[in-house]
Amino acid sequence: MKPRTYIIAFVIVVLANVATRFFVCRCDMTDDKRYSLHAPTKQLLQQLEGDIVIDNCLAGDLNSGFRRLQTAVTDLTQEMQAYATIRLHTLPADSLEKTGLHPIVIHERQQNGKTAQTVVYPYVRITYDSRSTIVSLLRNDRGKSGEENLNASIENLEYAFAEAIHSLTQKETPRIAFIEGHGELPEENVYDVCSSLSRYFQIDRGVLGNDPIVLMPYKAVVIADPQGAFSESDKYILDYYVTHGGRILWVMNGVRFSNDVLSQEGFTPVIAQDLNLQDMFFRYGVRIEPALVQDVQCLPIPVNVSQDPQQPNLQPMPWYYAPLLLTSQYSPITKNLAQVSCTFASPVSIVGGDDGLKKDILLATSSASRLIGVPAEVDLGDLNPDMQTFTYQFIPIAISVEGQFASIFAHRIAPEGIQATPQLPLARGKQVFAGSGSIIRNEWQQTTPLPAGYDRYSGMSFSNRDFITNAVLYLVDNEGLIQLREKEVALRLLNDKRAHDERKKIQAVSISTPIVLLAIAGITIILIRKRKYTRK
Repeated sequence: MKPRTYIIAFVIVVLANVATRFFVCRCDMTDDKRYSLHAPTKQLLQQLEGDIVIDNCLAGDLNSGFRRLQTAVTDLTQEMQAYATIRLHTLPADSLEKTGLHPIVIHERQQNGKTAQTVVYPYVRITYDSRSTIVSLLRNDRGKSGEENLNASIENLEYAFAEAIHSLTQKETPRIAFIEGHGELPEENVYDVCSSLSRYFQIDRGVLGNDPIVLMPYKAVVIADPQGAFSESDKYILDYYVTHGGRILWVMNGVRFSNDVLSQEGFTPVIAQDLNLQDMFFRYGVRIEPALVQDVQCLPIPVNVSQDPQQPNLQPMPWYYAPLLLTSQYSPITKNLAQVSCTFASPVSIVGGDDGLKKDILLATSSASRLIGVPAEVDLGDLNPDMQTFTYQFIPIAISVEGQFASIFAHRIAPEGIQATPQLPLARGKQVFAGSGSIIRNEWQQTTPLPAGYDRYSGMSFSNRDFITNAVLYLVDNEGLIQLREKEVALRLLNDKRAHDERKKIQAVSISTPIVLLAIAGITIILIRKRKYTRK
């Protein structure tokens, strides 16, 4: 090779190294784009004015599943470093004990039959501008295997990190409002979801009054299980709010019943609940039906099956009026959520045809359900319905609607008593409709609030709190961060039994294959050189 060629090659290498300091080229070759950040995350990171410190507690002697989660955290952090200044440190686990965070104890059976116990702290602490927050890395949804929960945790990492960073960058705490004045659930019965939402928002409560713009300062409004009718003035204020970009979460029943009468008398009449909202809902493209849902997939209740009243014998029986709702994996609100529990649910129907609104089903019954029309009577003694009548499938119980809503008060005079209405520009709004007030409700045990979705009899907890929290975050999300929950990472599990049974064969192939390939390559090179340089 000529000296000039060496000089040209050297110059090219130097220029390439200099160029890499100013131009970063990244290429994600995975089909599920697991090493790529979404546009909202990139935009969030690029707008940061300071450094981010991430202290990782997930360290130590981890099994293969948690090492995969640890690697995903490192990969995500390195990808984020391309758009912001991020420093990653390992934080001693015992430093989090004072914060009340509990470790995860993993019990694993080794090949020799012994059980190994490992303590894991699946948390990271993110610090920005002297403010810190703790992020839980691990999802632990009931009904999923350990591998599925770890995979869901990896899918949720980008959203968890982006949401935490976004909350740290907020100069002011956004406000949401719980509406009162129509028999809505009192503060103590929404304590659990308010505790969850208070991490993100300042929560106010109050009546609507007669000011049409009273709700405009709020990022979202929650209406939790109202029992009284809404006046035309109330409807006008809510309609004005949502048609000018407001966001409302409706959690309400389509029927009226009495839990007190049911527990005391063993039965309760059920009638349609008229809240004077159906005309407004129809304009928004939905309808909460005046009907009850029964589902084979349901919670149990204790029933006395003893013939002797002196010796009760309580046995669990299915309570078909308490369905366990399936969550949609196609919505960022419900993706990777376990079932949501409820009682006396009403169907939520999509109406209105092609109205330009985006409508997604969030919660639905199982493939074996039926509808009970009203008026009707719910009787605790009727626990053996004809199973052949459970012919309905996947009845929607919760729906999200997004778009430019048409006002029910268009070309109408404002109700009497409403103050002068300012002319604000119309804007796209969002709403979520859920057909059971029990979804948001929590009970109390003496002086301790129970989690929303907790069933006292079975001792099981469901995803009610996460569903409500995600729904409100979806409503107030203007940056598109909630869409990060749609990220999917393919779960490619190793067949442990086959790997154990065929381990010698796998080891032999793994060791011999590189040697054989090297031998073939060496022999091929020798033959080519011999043929090339042999004189004829």
